[in-house]
Amino acid sequence: MPPEADAGISAGYGPIAMLLVMMAVSVWLGTQAQKAVERGGFMKGYFLGNRGLGAWALALTATVQSGGTFMGFPSLVYTHGWIVALWIASYMVVPITGFAVLGKRFAQLSRRTGAITVPDLFDARYGDQRVGIVASLAILAFMTFLMIAQFKAGALVMKLTWPEGLSLGESFLATTDPGGVDGRYLVGLAVFAITVVGYTLIGGFLASVWTDLFQSVLMLIGVVLLFMLVVPFASQNGMHTPTLEAVAATDNAYAFGPGYSPSGLAFLPLGVAISFFFIWPVGGIGSPAGMVRLMACNSTDTLRRSIVLLSFYNVLIYIPLIVICICGRALMPDVQTSDEIIPRLAIWAAPDFAGGSLVSGLILAAPFGAVMATVSTFLVVIASGVVRDVYQRFLRPNAGETEIRRLTHVVMVVLGVIGVVSNISPVEFLQKLVVFSASATASTFVAPALVLAYWRRATAVGSMAGMIGGAAAVLTLFTCGPLVEGKNLFDPYQLFGVDPVVWGLAASAVLCVVVSLVTSPPPEEHVSRLFDAVPPTSGAEGVPA
Repeated sequence: MPPEADAGISAGYGPIAMLLVMMAVSVWLGTQAQKAVERGGFMKGYFLGNRGLGAWALALTATVQSGGTFMGFPSLVYTHGWIVALWIASYMVVPITGFAVLGKRFAQLSRRTGAITVPDLFDARYGDQRVGIVASLAILAFMTFLMIAQFKAGALVMKLTWPEGLSLGESFLATTDPGGVDGRYLVGLAVFAITVVGYTLIGGFLASVWTDLFQSVLMLIGVVLLFMLVVPFASQNGMHTPTLEAVAATDNAYAFGPGYSPSGLAFLPLGVAISFFFIWPVGGIGSPAGMVRLMACNSTDTLRRSIVLLSFYNVLIYIPLIVICICGRALMPDVQTSDEIIPRLAIWAAPDFAGGSLVSGLILAAPFGAVMATVSTFLVVIASGVVRDVYQRFLRPNAGETEIRRLTHVVMVVLGVIGVVSNISPVEFLQKLVVFSASATASTFVAPALVLAYWRRATAVGSMAGMIGGAAAVLTLFTCGPLVEGKNLFDPYQLFGVDPVVWGLAASAVLCVVVSLVTSPPPEEHVSRLFDAVPPTSGAEGVPA
């Protein structure tokens, strides 16, 4: 271990070599996924993986871990202290809640209706294309924001792993623009985008799932290795030492609630803390990416097993990351870009023993893999929204498979370009963009998804009102933060000290119920086909066991 953790870091060739190997494996998995897709129809195979996800694939590919997990969330722990453990506690049960509440019904309904995408399912549930297009537009808007946030994380990892001896021109790699954007960051951004768009374009949904599963294993290995390297060194004089040293570098608020903040504002006031305990599990139900995974599940038994697997996985990921970042504050008290704390610790922690550079690369595969997995999933969901739910539904209903395939590829490339352009000058805190997007999607989809699955009396107009009202409430409060209180971009106005997503969820739920009750109910024959028992082989593809 180096004696001075904050003296600066430099990556050897091991980290970049490990990342290149991981990218090569991901591309190979994409080609294998393409072969599986070709065995079925393009639409169902490319966008839904032929509805064949097993327990391990469903549990470890639920897009719970992302750039927010390994870059944004650690940044908050490093900046604000132990209080972030409370902030993340309820988030650990997000996928478990979603699986339990919606899993079986969404799998059943998607098979009975033959739905391939989330807007497909809304359309089929109500027999009204309008609700499908509203869902499509919401997914395109909010998931694009969430996808953009991930590109920054991937670029930062590539930037930090760039070996000092490897040059593409010193003037370019040092600083390429007057604002101070590091050339290594720009190269990393381009390499990341080409890789993740490339393998997703090749294999579609299954490429996303298979690479997600592979990268989830690397995430767990990376977190465990980093914990074993950093914590013993930071705690040589006792487990309390990292906290005391972090407090000395900040103030006492770092060890207590509502948390330390360089600006002097409380990070997690009581109302917001209560909000997050409410919204993370409930809001997780409304993730369109998670809904698609549920629609691709192969049986109810698979759902049950995946809940158990994911529970253990989350414990092994999130709790160690909290401790690692507290130690990181003690070891590196003055990291200027806090989103970089995990990659910096990974590069610093393992250079002094044989093969240490490769170990650093293996650890760095955790955040890089998480980001790649998330972006690939979002690419599939967003592309399916454009091609299946907008183009084919409204513009070219008779479009052939070749035309759909080509347009899907074009859309994915365009999304990659958007991700790159949007991150040339990225937001300061990646996690703020993640929270904004998660709040907006939760407020838009949670209540409509619940009434779709469980309430026979729900109507298309009620669901549309819920989607629009929930989204409008969140967007209004996020807009009022900078305009009314002079906050930074993506810092919301917290009405009565409560997070915007609570107001968004409440508005959406009320509108879903009230508008459904005052509008004409859907035809009973249509409702019966979706809600009443049918033989196992009935419907579009049968009902999961």
